[in-house]
Amino acid sequence: MTSSDLIVIGGGPGGYVAAIRGAQLGLTVTLVEREHLGGICLNWGCIPTKALLRSAEILTHMKHAENFGLSVKDVSFDLGKIVARSRGVSAQLSAGVKHLLKKNKVTVVDGTATLLGKGKVEVTKDGKKVDELSAPHIILATGARPRVLPGLEPDGKLVWTYKEALVPDTLPKSMLVVGSGAIGIEFANFYHALGVDVTVVEVVDNIMPVEDVEISTLARKAMEKRGLKFLTGAIVKKLDKKLDKKTNEVIATIEVKGKATTLTIERVITAVGVVANIEQIGLEKTKAVVDKGHIVTNEWCATAEAGLYAIGDVTAPPWLAHKASHEGIICVEKIAGEKNVHPLDPAHVPGCTYCTPQVASVGLTEAKAKERGFEVRVGRFPFMGNGKAIAMGEPDGMVKTIFDAKTGALLGAHMVGAEVTEMIQGYAIALTLETTEAELMNTVFPHPTISEAMHESVLDAYGRVIHM
Repeated sequence: MTSSDLIVIGGGPGGYVAAIRGAQLGLTVTLVEREHLGGICLNWGCIPTKALLRSAEILTHMKHAENFGLSVKDVSFDLGKIVARSRGVSAQLSAGVKHLLKKNKVTVVDGTATLLGKGKVEVTKDGKKVDELSAPHIILATGARPRVLPGLEPDGKLVWTYKEALVPDTLPKSMLVVGSGAIGIEFANFYHALGVDVTVVEVVDNIMPVEDVEISTLARKAMEKRGLKFLTGAIVKKLDKKLDKKTNEVIATIEVKGKATTLTIERVITAVGVVANIEQIGLEKTKAVVDKGHIVTNEWCATAEAGLYAIGDVTAPPWLAHKASHEGIICVEKIAGEKNVHPLDPAHVPGCTYCTPQVASVGLTEAKAKERGFEVRVGRFPFMGNGKAIAMGEPDGMVKTIFDAKTGALLGAHMVGAEVTEMIQGYAIALTLETTEAELMNTVFPHPTISEAMHESVLDAYGRVIHM
Protein backbone atom coordinates (compact mmCIF):
# COMPACT_ATOMS: atom_id res chain seq x y z
CA MET A 1 0.00 0.00 0.00
CA THR A 2 1.44 3.34 -1.14
CA SER A 3 0.06 6.25 0.87
CA SER A 4 -0.09 9.92 -0.07
CA ASP A 5 -2.19 13.01 0.64
CA LEU A 6 -3.72 13.11 -2.83
CA ILE A 7 -4.28 10.66 -5.68
CA VAL A 8 -5.02 12.04 -9.14
CA ILE A 9 -6.42 9.59 -11.67
CA GLY A 10 -5.66 10.81 -15.18
CA GLY A 11 -2.69 12.81 -16.46
CA GLY A 12 -4.46 15.13 -18.90
CA PRO A 13 -4.64 18.95 -18.66
CA GLY A 14 -6.88 18.68 -15.59
CA GLY A 15 -5.04 15.90 -13.82
CA TYR A 16 -1.41 16.91 -14.24
CA VAL A 17 -2.15 20.55 -13.38
CA ALA A 18 -4.01 19.45 -10.22
CA ALA A 19 -1.08 17.21 -9.28
CA ILE A 20 1.49 19.98 -9.72
CA ARG A 21 -0.58 22.53 -7.80
CA GLY A 22 -1.09 20.01 -5.01
CA ALA A 23 2.65 19.46 -4.76
CA GLN A 24 3.23 23.23 -4.72
CA LEU A 25 0.91 23.44 -1.71
CA GLY A 26 2.90 20.83 0.20
CA LEU A 27 0.76 17.75 -0.46
CA THR A 28 2.29 14.40 -1.33
CA VAL A 29 0.75 13.51 -4.67
CA THR A 30 0.46 10.31 -6.69
CA LEU A 31 -0.75 10.56 -10.27
CA VAL A 32 -1.97 7.51 -12.21
CA GLU A 33 -1.94 7.61 -16.02
CA ARG A 34 -2.67 4.62 -18.23
CA GLU A 35 -1.38 5.92 -21.55
CA HIS A 36 0.16 9.35 -22.29
CA LEU A 37 1.01 12.19 -19.93
CA GLY A 38 -0.78 15.26 -21.19
CA GLY A 39 -3.89 13.25 -22.01
CA ILE A 40 -5.98 13.44 -25.16
CA CYS A 41 -5.59 17.21 -25.46
CA LEU A 42 -1.84 17.21 -25.70
CA ASN A 43 -1.38 13.90 -27.54
CA TRP A 44 -4.48 13.53 -29.73
CA GLY A 45 -6.43 16.78 -29.55
CA CYS A 46 -5.75 20.46 -28.95
CA ILE A 47 -2.01 20.51 -29.61
CA PRO A 48 -1.47 18.21 -32.62
CA THR A 49 -4.48 19.66 -34.44
CA LYS A 50 -3.03 23.15 -34.05
CA ALA A 51 0.27 21.92 -35.50
CA LEU A 52 -1.59 20.52 -38.52
CA LEU A 53 -3.61 23.71 -38.92
CA ARG A 54 -0.44 25.81 -38.79
CA SER A 55 0.95 23.85 -41.74
CA ALA A 56 -2.32 24.36 -43.59
CA GLU A 57 -2.29 28.08 -42.81
CA ILE A 58 1.24 28.55 -44.16
CA LEU A 59 0.36 26.55 -47.27
CA THR A 60 -2.65 28.78 -47.88
CA HIS A 61 -0.55 31.93 -47.51
CA MET A 62 2.02 30.54 -49.94
CA LYS A 63 -0.70 29.86 -52.51
CA HIS A 64 -1.83 33.49 -52.21
CA ALA A 65 1.62 35.07 -52.03
CA GLU A 66 0.82 37.30 -55.01
CA ASN A 67 -1.65 39.19 -52.83
CA PHE A 68 1.33 40.42 -50.81
CA GLY A 69 3.59 41.24 -53.73
CA LEU A 70 5.50 37.99 -53.40
CA SER A 71 6.24 35.23 -55.88
CA VAL A 72 6.20 31.59 -54.84
CA LYS A 73 6.32 28.91 -57.52
CA ASP A 74 5.48 25.21 -57.51
CA VAL A 75 3.86 25.19 -54.07
CA SER A 76 3.51 21.64 -52.76
CA PHE A 77 3.51 19.74 -49.47
CA ASP A 78 4.68 16.48 -47.95
CA LEU A 79 1.84 14.93 -45.95
CA GLY A 80 4.19 12.60 -44.08
CA LYS A 81 6.32 15.50 -42.88
CA ILE A 82 3.26 17.53 -41.86
CA VAL A 83 2.01 14.63 -39.74
CA ALA A 84 5.49 13.91 -38.36
CA ARG A 85 5.87 17.53 -37.24
CA SER A 86 2.50 17.35 -35.49
CA ARG A 87 3.45 14.15 -33.67
CA GLY A 88 6.83 15.63 -32.75
CA VAL A 89 5.19 18.67 -31.16
CA SER A 90 3.00 16.40 -29.04
CA ALA A 91 5.93 14.20 -28.02
CA GLN A 92 7.97 17.24 -26.99
CA LEU A 93 5.21 18.62 -24.81
CA SER A 94 4.38 15.23 -23.28
CA ALA A 95 8.03 14.91 -22.27
CA GLY A 96 7.75 18.41 -20.81
CA VAL A 97 4.82 17.35 -18.62
CA LYS A 98 6.82 14.37 -17.40
CA HIS A 99 9.68 16.72 -16.47
CA LEU A 100 7.36 19.12 -14.63
CA LEU A 101 5.82 16.30 -12.58
CA LYS A 102 9.28 15.03 -11.65
CA LYS A 103 10.45 18.55 -10.81
CA ASN A 104 7.50 18.95 -8.44
CA LYS A 105 8.11 15.52 -6.88
CA VAL A 106 4.82 14.02 -8.04
CA THR A 107 4.92 10.22 -8.02
CA VAL A 108 3.70 8.92 -11.39
CA VAL A 109 2.28 5.40 -11.64
CA ASP A 110 1.85 3.84 -15.08
CA GLY A 111 -1.38 1.89 -15.23
CA THR A 112 -5.17 1.86 -15.00
CA ALA A 113 -6.73 2.99 -11.73
CA THR A 114 -9.88 1.56 -10.13
CA LEU A 115 -11.55 2.87 -6.98
CA LEU A 116 -11.71 0.22 -4.25
CA GLY A 117 -13.78 2.19 -1.78
CA LYS A 118 -13.04 4.79 0.85
CA GLY A 119 -9.67 6.36 -0.01
CA LYS A 120 -8.25 3.34 -1.81
CA VAL A 121 -7.23 2.77 -5.45
CA GLU A 122 -5.91 -0.29 -7.23
CA VAL A 123 -3.61 0.12 -10.22
CA THR A 124 -3.27 -2.56 -12.88
CA LYS A 125 -1.18 -2.84 -16.04
CA ASP A 126 -1.85 -5.42 -18.76
CA GLY A 127 -4.26 -7.20 -16.43
CA LYS A 128 -1.77 -7.48 -13.57
CA LYS A 129 -1.83 -5.59 -10.28
CA VAL A 130 0.87 -2.94 -10.12
CA ASP A 131 0.15 -1.16 -6.85
CA GLU A 132 -2.49 -0.32 -4.29
CA LEU A 133 -2.75 3.34 -3.28
CA SER A 134 -4.41 5.16 -0.43
CA ALA A 135 -5.14 8.83 0.19
CA PRO A 136 -7.79 10.90 1.99
CA HIS A 137 -8.40 12.81 -1.26
CA ILE A 138 -8.85 11.37 -4.76
CA ILE A 139 -9.43 13.41 -7.92
CA LEU A 140 -10.98 11.76 -10.97
CA ALA A 141 -9.66 13.32 -14.18
CA THR A 142 -10.36 10.45 -16.55
CA GLY A 143 -11.50 12.61 -19.46
CA ALA A 144 -13.72 11.55 -22.34
CA ARG A 145 -13.73 9.71 -25.65
CA PRO A 146 -15.53 10.33 -28.98
CA ARG A 147 -19.28 9.73 -29.00
CA VAL A 148 -20.32 6.98 -31.40
CA LEU A 149 -23.73 7.12 -33.08
CA PRO A 150 -25.49 3.95 -34.28
CA GLY A 151 -24.70 3.35 -37.95
CA LEU A 152 -21.72 5.72 -37.85
CA GLU A 153 -19.32 3.44 -35.97
CA PRO A 154 -15.68 4.22 -36.83
CA ASP A 155 -13.67 1.41 -38.41
CA GLY A 156 -10.30 3.18 -38.62
CA LYS A 157 -10.24 2.78 -42.40
CA LEU A 158 -13.14 4.51 -44.09
CA VAL A 159 -14.80 6.05 -41.03
CA TRP A 160 -12.41 7.94 -38.76
CA THR A 161 -12.35 9.48 -35.30
CA TYR A 162 -9.93 12.29 -34.49
CA LYS A 163 -7.13 9.75 -33.98
CA GLU A 164 -7.15 8.48 -37.55
CA ALA A 165 -7.74 12.01 -38.85
CA LEU A 166 -4.54 13.18 -37.13
CA VAL A 167 -2.27 10.62 -38.78
CA PRO A 168 -3.39 10.03 -42.39
CA ASP A 169 -0.92 8.17 -44.59
CA THR A 170 -2.61 9.38 -47.78
CA LEU A 171 -5.06 12.15 -48.60
CA PRO A 172 -8.58 11.21 -49.69
CA LYS A 173 -10.08 13.10 -52.60
CA SER A 174 -13.34 13.69 -50.75
CA MET A 175 -14.55 13.71 -47.16
CA LEU A 176 -17.69 13.98 -45.07
CA VAL A 177 -17.35 15.52 -41.61
CA VAL A 178 -20.26 14.70 -39.30
CA GLY A 179 -20.60 17.45 -36.70
CA SER A 180 -19.68 21.13 -36.89
CA GLY A 181 -18.35 21.69 -33.40
CA ALA A 182 -14.75 22.75 -32.88
CA ILE A 183 -13.28 19.31 -33.68
CA GLY A 184 -15.27 18.82 -36.87
CA ILE A 185 -14.74 22.35 -38.18
CA GLU A 186 -11.00 22.29 -37.52
CA PHE A 187 -10.49 19.00 -39.36
CA ALA A 188 -12.71 20.24 -42.20
CA ASN A 189 -10.50 23.32 -42.57
CA PHE A 190 -7.26 21.34 -42.43
CA TYR A 191 -8.23 18.81 -45.07
CA HIS A 192 -9.84 21.42 -47.31
CA ALA A 193 -6.65 23.50 -47.24
CA LEU A 194 -4.76 20.45 -48.51
CA GLY A 195 -7.12 20.08 -51.45
CA VAL A 196 -9.74 17.62 -50.18
CA ASP A 197 -13.36 18.16 -51.25
CA VAL A 198 -15.00 18.52 -47.81
CA THR A 199 -18.68 18.53 -46.85
CA VAL A 200 -19.76 19.18 -43.26
CA VAL A 201 -23.09 17.88 -41.93
CA GLU A 202 -24.73 19.49 -38.89
CA VAL A 203 -28.03 18.39 -37.33
CA VAL A 204 -29.14 21.91 -36.32
CA ASP A 205 -29.60 24.88 -38.64
CA ASN A 206 -26.36 26.66 -37.73
CA ILE A 207 -22.79 25.46 -37.76
CA MET A 208 -20.83 25.74 -34.50
CA PRO A 209 -24.09 25.59 -32.50
CA VAL A 210 -22.66 26.91 -29.21
CA GLU A 211 -21.60 30.17 -30.86
CA ASP A 212 -23.60 33.35 -31.37
CA VAL A 213 -25.64 32.81 -34.55
CA GLU A 214 -24.46 36.05 -36.14
CA ILE A 215 -20.82 35.06 -35.68
CA SER A 216 -21.23 31.47 -36.88
CA THR A 217 -23.13 32.71 -39.93
CA LEU A 218 -20.26 35.02 -40.88
CA ALA A 219 -17.77 32.18 -40.36
CA ARG A 220 -19.84 29.88 -42.57
CA LYS A 221 -20.01 32.45 -45.38
CA ALA A 222 -16.24 32.94 -45.27
CA MET A 223 -15.59 29.19 -45.37
CA GLU A 224 -18.12 28.63 -48.15
CA LYS A 225 -16.39 31.38 -50.13
CA ARG A 226 -13.20 29.28 -49.92
CA GLY A 227 -15.02 26.16 -51.12
CA LEU A 228 -16.11 24.30 -48.00
CA LYS A 229 -19.62 22.82 -48.21
CA PHE A 230 -22.20 22.66 -45.43
CA LEU A 231 -25.44 20.75 -44.98
CA THR A 232 -27.33 22.06 -41.96
CA GLY A 233 -30.57 20.77 -40.52
CA ALA A 234 -29.25 17.43 -41.75
CA ILE A 235 -28.89 13.92 -40.34
CA VAL A 236 -26.67 11.13 -41.64
CA LYS A 237 -29.04 8.18 -41.73
CA LYS A 238 -26.77 5.48 -43.09
CA LEU A 239 -23.22 4.77 -44.27
CA ASP A 240 -22.65 2.09 -46.90
CA LYS A 241 -18.95 1.25 -46.85
CA LYS A 242 -17.21 -0.26 -49.85
CA LEU A 243 -13.62 -1.31 -49.30
CA ASP A 244 -11.97 -3.86 -51.57
CA LYS A 245 -9.20 -4.01 -54.17
CA LYS A 246 -11.16 -1.80 -56.57
CA THR A 247 -13.41 0.35 -54.38
CA ASN A 248 -12.49 2.66 -51.53
CA GLU A 249 -15.52 4.78 -50.71
CA VAL A 250 -18.54 5.43 -48.53
CA ILE A 251 -22.05 6.19 -49.74
CA ALA A 252 -23.76 8.38 -47.13
CA THR A 253 -27.52 8.68 -47.00
CA ILE A 254 -28.32 12.12 -45.61
CA GLU A 255 -31.69 13.57 -44.70
CA VAL A 256 -31.67 17.33 -45.24
CA LYS A 257 -34.74 19.10 -43.84
CA GLY A 258 -36.83 16.00 -44.42
CA LYS A 259 -35.51 15.17 -47.90
CA ALA A 260 -33.16 12.24 -48.48
CA THR A 261 -30.04 12.57 -50.60
CA THR A 262 -26.85 10.53 -51.07
CA LEU A 263 -23.23 11.58 -51.12
CA THR A 264 -20.29 9.43 -52.19
CA ILE A 265 -17.03 10.19 -50.42
CA GLU A 266 -13.74 8.45 -49.70
CA ARG A 267 -13.58 9.13 -45.95
CA VAL A 268 -15.89 10.10 -43.09
CA ILE A 269 -14.85 11.83 -39.86
CA THR A 270 -17.29 11.54 -36.96
CA ALA A 271 -17.14 14.50 -34.57
CA VAL A 272 -20.44 14.38 -32.73
CA GLY A 273 -19.38 15.10 -29.17
CA VAL A 274 -17.78 13.13 -26.36
CA VAL A 275 -18.68 10.52 -23.77
CA ALA A 276 -17.18 10.67 -20.27
CA ASN A 277 -14.82 7.88 -19.22
CA ILE A 278 -16.77 6.71 -16.17
CA GLU A 279 -16.87 2.97 -16.83
CA GLN A 280 -14.74 0.47 -14.92
CA ILE A 281 -13.25 3.03 -12.55
CA GLY A 282 -15.11 1.78 -9.48
CA LEU A 283 -17.78 4.47 -9.19
CA GLU A 284 -20.26 1.81 -8.07
CA LYS A 285 -18.24 1.48 -4.85
CA THR A 286 -18.89 5.14 -4.04
CA LYS A 287 -21.81 7.50 -3.47
CA ALA A 288 -20.86 9.58 -6.51
CA VAL A 289 -23.84 10.52 -8.68
CA VAL A 290 -23.84 10.27 -12.47
CA ASP A 291 -26.30 12.38 -14.47
CA LYS A 292 -26.58 12.26 -18.27
CA GLY A 293 -23.34 10.30 -18.44
CA HIS A 294 -21.24 12.74 -16.40
CA ILE A 295 -20.22 12.85 -12.74
CA VAL A 296 -22.12 15.42 -10.67
CA THR A 297 -19.97 17.80 -8.60
CA ASN A 298 -20.47 20.92 -6.50
CA GLU A 299 -18.74 24.27 -7.01
CA TRP A 300 -15.53 22.87 -5.46
CA CYS A 301 -15.51 19.80 -7.78
CA ALA A 302 -16.53 17.49 -4.91
CA THR A 303 -18.76 14.49 -5.60
CA ALA A 304 -21.36 13.03 -3.23
CA GLU A 305 -18.63 10.73 -1.90
CA ALA A 306 -16.56 12.39 0.82
CA GLY A 307 -12.96 12.79 -0.29
CA LEU A 308 -13.73 12.05 -3.96
CA TYR A 309 -13.61 14.80 -6.58
CA ALA A 310 -13.99 15.04 -10.35
CA ILE A 311 -12.72 17.59 -12.88
CA GLY A 312 -12.64 18.13 -16.63
CA ASP A 313 -14.47 16.24 -19.33
CA VAL A 314 -15.74 13.59 -16.92
CA THR A 315 -17.98 16.30 -15.41
CA ALA A 316 -20.38 18.92 -16.80
CA PRO A 317 -19.66 21.07 -19.87
CA PRO A 318 -17.97 23.01 -21.31
CA TRP A 319 -15.55 20.21 -22.18
CA LEU A 320 -12.42 22.25 -22.70
CA ALA A 321 -8.83 21.71 -21.60
CA HIS A 322 -8.45 25.10 -19.94
CA LYS A 323 -11.65 24.56 -17.98
CA ALA A 324 -10.26 21.22 -16.73
CA SER A 325 -6.97 22.84 -15.67
CA HIS A 326 -8.74 25.63 -13.80
CA GLU A 327 -11.03 23.15 -12.05
CA GLY A 328 -7.96 21.17 -11.00
CA ILE A 329 -6.46 24.22 -9.32
CA ILE A 330 -9.72 25.20 -7.61
CA CYS A 331 -10.21 21.65 -6.35
CA VAL A 332 -6.70 21.24 -4.95
CA GLU A 333 -6.59 24.68 -3.34
CA LYS A 334 -9.87 23.94 -1.57
CA ILE A 335 -8.50 20.58 -0.39
CA ALA A 336 -5.35 22.27 0.91
CA GLY A 337 -7.38 24.85 2.84
CA GLU A 338 -6.27 27.87 0.81
CA LYS A 339 -8.15 31.10 1.41
CA ASN A 340 -9.79 33.19 -1.30
CA VAL A 341 -10.56 30.25 -3.56
CA HIS A 342 -13.24 31.18 -6.07
CA PRO A 343 -15.59 28.71 -7.78
CA LEU A 344 -15.61 28.58 -11.55
CA ASP A 345 -18.39 30.29 -13.50
CA PRO A 346 -18.85 28.17 -16.65
CA ALA A 347 -20.14 31.25 -18.50
CA HIS A 348 -16.72 32.86 -18.03
CA VAL A 349 -14.83 30.05 -19.79
CA PRO A 350 -13.71 31.26 -23.23
CA GLY A 351 -14.15 29.00 -26.24
CA CYS A 352 -11.95 28.97 -29.34
CA THR A 353 -12.27 27.31 -32.74
CA TYR A 354 -9.17 27.39 -34.92
CA CYS A 355 -10.84 27.43 -38.31
CA THR A 356 -10.26 30.05 -41.00
CA PRO A 357 -11.42 32.58 -40.00
CA GLN A 358 -11.00 31.83 -36.31
CA VAL A 359 -13.95 32.01 -33.92
CA ALA A 360 -13.75 32.88 -30.22
CA SER A 361 -16.29 33.75 -27.55
CA VAL A 362 -16.90 34.19 -23.85
CA GLY A 363 -20.05 34.85 -21.83
CA LEU A 364 -23.63 34.93 -23.07
CA THR A 365 -24.70 35.01 -26.69
CA GLU A 366 -27.23 37.68 -27.64
CA ALA A 367 -29.99 35.05 -27.73
CA LYS A 368 -29.05 33.61 -24.32
CA ALA A 369 -28.89 37.06 -22.76
CA LYS A 370 -32.39 37.84 -23.97
CA GLU A 371 -33.64 34.42 -22.82
CA ARG A 372 -32.41 35.26 -19.33
CA GLY A 373 -34.43 38.46 -19.32
CA PHE A 374 -31.70 41.01 -19.97
CA GLU A 375 -32.41 44.15 -21.89
CA VAL A 376 -29.27 44.35 -24.01
CA ARG A 377 -27.09 46.80 -25.83
CA VAL A 378 -25.15 45.21 -28.70
CA GLY A 379 -22.07 46.61 -30.41
CA ARG A 380 -20.46 45.40 -33.62
CA PHE A 381 -17.33 46.32 -35.50
CA PRO A 382 -16.17 44.74 -38.77
CA PHE A 383 -12.52 44.01 -39.50
CA MET A 384 -13.00 45.92 -42.75
CA GLY A 385 -12.78 49.09 -40.66
CA ASN A 386 -9.58 48.00 -38.87
CA GLY A 387 -6.27 49.18 -40.29
CA LYS A 388 -4.16 46.27 -39.03
CA ALA A 389 -6.60 43.66 -40.39
CA ILE A 390 -6.54 45.29 -43.83
CA ALA A 391 -2.73 45.55 -43.78
CA MET A 392 -2.55 41.85 -42.90
CA GLY A 393 -4.88 40.96 -45.76
CA GLU A 394 -7.47 39.67 -43.27
CA PRO A 395 -10.54 41.91 -43.73
CA ASP A 396 -13.11 39.15 -43.04
CA GLY A 397 -14.13 39.39 -39.41
CA MET A 398 -16.19 41.07 -36.74
CA VAL A 399 -16.25 41.71 -33.00
CA LYS A 400 -19.62 41.67 -31.24
CA THR A 401 -20.13 42.76 -27.63
CA ILE A 402 -23.24 42.42 -25.48
CA PHE A 403 -24.02 44.58 -22.45
CA ASP A 404 -26.78 44.81 -19.86
CA ALA A 405 -28.59 47.99 -20.95
CA LYS A 406 -29.52 48.83 -17.34
CA THR A 407 -26.15 48.40 -15.60
CA GLY A 408 -23.60 48.49 -18.42
CA ALA A 409 -22.21 45.12 -17.30
CA LEU A 410 -20.43 43.14 -20.00
CA LEU A 411 -22.49 39.99 -20.63
CA GLY A 412 -20.66 38.41 -23.54
CA ALA A 413 -18.22 38.91 -26.40
CA HIS A 414 -18.04 37.06 -29.69
CA MET A 415 -15.49 37.29 -32.49
CA VAL A 416 -14.74 35.91 -35.92
CA GLY A 417 -11.55 36.71 -37.80
CA ALA A 418 -7.79 36.48 -37.75
CA GLU A 419 -6.16 35.94 -34.34
CA VAL A 420 -9.39 36.31 -32.37
CA THR A 421 -8.44 33.23 -30.32
CA GLU A 422 -5.60 35.32 -28.89
CA MET A 423 -7.77 38.40 -28.31
CA ILE A 424 -10.70 36.80 -26.48
CA GLN A 425 -8.74 36.69 -23.24
CA GLY A 426 -9.14 40.45 -22.95
CA TYR A 427 -12.88 40.04 -22.58
CA ALA A 428 -12.43 37.02 -20.31
CA ILE A 429 -10.46 39.21 -17.91
CA ALA A 430 -13.12 41.91 -18.21
CA LEU A 431 -15.82 39.43 -17.16
CA THR A 432 -13.75 38.28 -14.18
CA LEU A 433 -13.34 41.90 -13.10
CA GLU A 434 -17.10 42.52 -13.55
CA THR A 435 -16.26 45.25 -16.04
CA THR A 436 -18.82 47.70 -17.41
CA GLU A 437 -18.76 49.63 -20.66
CA ALA A 438 -17.15 52.59 -18.87
CA GLU A 439 -13.89 50.78 -18.08
CA LEU A 440 -13.67 49.34 -21.59
CA MET A 441 -14.33 52.71 -23.21
CA ASN A 442 -11.69 54.36 -21.06
CA THR A 443 -9.05 51.72 -21.80
CA VAL A 444 -6.40 52.74 -24.36
CA PHE A 445 -5.99 50.09 -27.07
CA PRO A 446 -2.68 50.11 -29.00
CA HIS A 447 -2.61 51.14 -32.65
CA PRO A 448 -2.39 49.55 -35.11
CA THR A 449 -3.76 46.27 -33.75
CA ILE A 450 -6.72 44.08 -34.52
CA SER A 451 -7.66 44.47 -30.84
CA GLU A 452 -8.81 48.01 -31.65
CA ALA A 453 -11.91 46.34 -33.12
CA MET A 454 -12.75 45.24 -29.58
CA HIS A 455 -12.74 48.86 -28.42
CA GLU A 456 -14.77 50.04 -31.40
CA SER A 457 -17.36 47.31 -30.80
CA VAL A 458 -17.87 48.57 -27.26
CA LEU A 459 -18.17 52.15 -28.52
CA ASP A 460 -20.70 51.03 -31.11
CA ALA A 461 -22.96 49.56 -28.41
CA TYR A 462 -23.29 53.10 -27.02
CA GLY A 463 -23.45 55.08 -30.26
CA ARG A 464 -19.86 56.30 -30.05
CA VAL A 465 -18.08 54.23 -32.70
CA ILE A 466 -15.39 56.21 -34.54
CA HIS A 467 -14.29 54.27 -37.62
CA MET A 468 -17.62 53.10 -38.98
